[in-house]
This record gives sequence, C-alpha cells and structure tokens, in this order.
Amino acid sequence: MATLASDIDLTPAAAARVAAIAARQGKAARLRLSVEGGGCAGFQYVFGLADSVEADDIAVTRDGVTLLVDSTSLDLVRGASVDYVESLGGAAFRVENPQAASGCGCGTSFSI
Repeated sequence: MATLASDIDLTPAAAARVAAIAARQGKAARLRLSVEGGGCAGFQYVFGLADSVEADDIAVTRDGVTLLVDSTSLDLVRGASVDYVESLGGAAFRVENPQAASGCGCGTSFSI
C-alpha cells in the first residue's frame, strides 16, 4: 500500500462526512472510491465504507479519515479530489477529476 497525496486528495468536508457516517455505523473511517464501467458517460464512481485495506490500495489520510483507491481505478482518477457538497439539489460526494473529458449532469459518471 502506497501513500501518494499527489495522486488523489480528500477535502476536509469529505473527511468530516465520512467520519460522521463511519461513527454512526460503528465502522472504521475508510472511504473506498472505485471506478466501474457504466453510467451515462462510460465510467462511474462508486463510493462505500471499506472494511479492510487491500494490497494494491493507494491510501491518503486527512483528519483521521482514509481514502482508499485500488491501483486500477487510480489510473482513471489520478490527480482528482474527492469533496462532499451540499446544495439545493441534495448532498453528495463529488470527484473533481482532471482526466475526465466529459461527465454527466449528476456528477457520478464520466468519460475520458
């Protein structure tokens, strides 16, 4: 497991939200971001609390919260930042991905 903050970042707002969710569920404060094929733009972001750290995970820690990304997904989100945004349309984790050539309106899928 490598820790490379330049590869991906977790904002303080996202870290605070993950910590709150993990505490409510009695789990470790580890957010897993993975990328899967699908969504309206070709790839989609998938978030979930991680029970464990895998051997090929990249891990970045902020404010006691760890963001985990597997090495395959990292190739598609390198340089990205994971944020938590609240707006009139709702609240959600958002990925600001410099590699995405386009995305969908809801921000959950992208193309390269």
